[in-house]
Amino acid sequence: MTDTAPPAASAAGSHADSAPAKPAAKPARPFFSSGPCAKPPGWHADGLASASLGRSHRSKLGKSRIVHAMEMTRRILRIPDSHRLGIVPASDTGAVEMAMWSMLGARAATVMAWESFGEGWVTDVVKQLKIDAKVVKAGYGELPDLAATDWATDVVFTWNGTTSGVRVPDGEWIADDRQGLAICDATSGVFAAELPWDKLDVVTFSWQKVLGGEGAHGVLVLGPRAVERLESYVPAWPLPKIFRMTKGGKLIDGIFKGETINTPSMLAVEDVIWSLEWALGQGGLTALIDRADANAAALDAWVQATPWIEHLAADPATRSNTSVCLKFADGAVEGLDADGQLALVKKIAALLEAEDAAYDVAGYRDAPPGLRVWCGATVETADIAALGPWLDWAFHTARTA
Repeated sequence: MTDTAPPAASAAGSHADSAPAKPAAKPARPFFSSGPCAKPPGWHADGLASASLGRSHRSKLGKSRIVHAMEMTRRILRIPDSHRLGIVPASDTGAVEMAMWSMLGARAATVMAWESFGEGWVTDVVKQLKIDAKVVKAGYGELPDLAATDWATDVVFTWNGTTSGVRVPDGEWIADDRQGLAICDATSGVFAAELPWDKLDVVTFSWQKVLGGEGAHGVLVLGPRAVERLESYVPAWPLPKIFRMTKGGKLIDGIFKGETINTPSMLAVEDVIWSLEWALGQGGLTALIDRADANAAALDAWVQATPWIEHLAADPATRSNTSVCLKFADGAVEGLDADGQLALVKKIAALLEAEDAAYDVAGYRDAPPGLRVWCGATVETADIAALGPWLDWAFHTARTA
């Protein structure tokens, strides 16, 4: 009897053999968008208090709910009494713009950019305000030499790069004896990191990130040095009404006591109160950080075991624990240029959404082609663990289609 070799596998068969089967289990909550982000576990619209809806934000009830949200925010984030906290228009962007347009120009400035939103602040400072600022940049996935920062200048920077997955490791690089202001866009870092409030003169964020709140509202935190700047300096350019924080050379203190500049959504206020109460129930800031760290670790475990993907932020010490950005590993997408890789990302995201396995995991449009997975505290670690096999299935399916 003559032995016969089996027929050689075709290229198509070879691809099919290497492609994983469609996973059986899906994430229970497939919400991985980096903004607006997943609602906290257990959230439901029926749970929102309705008493303040349809009421004026200036009524006793409306104002009390705004103040309640501010007080819980201060408590969870451990913001010292020396810092003022106010709810302002236009999400984190509005809060950053208020700070820059109201305070910059009094001395030289430095604007730092290592991702898309930092690039946006560079454009505003240099092209719109026309300040001759020093611009310090680093590529996606990297940080510049923070130790070289000139603290004789006002410094604008992001704590956590939402579109690059890179965050500053701590506040040690911020000078205690700085002459300029430290203006920090912390929107995807706050509630997932310990912020050194004594080193930060301005901090901005929005509800839609780590809290899983609604968009359109920003939070502005001012330290004593920022208030001093506002009361001693008048910029050369006109300020729109929603940017004005002083009157007659004095801070409009009501902004930081629940008297918002314009009309807020009381539904959004009630929504963030729900999230803040959930956060307190979890154990406050420490628990939120632990949840984000656990989520990021679960995603990292999958990355380390998966040959076709890797972190955009190579250094674990400066890698975000919220907006985790991933790129294709070298050799994983041979033959595809940047446009081809972007098309592949879109296919992957579409496959996942069609299966209700993951929503909104495509990387940011200006970032290198890849994926972005939100790992903030409102996401469950079990859902991150369940996501990995689906990402693997979607990549191979899209690649061989």
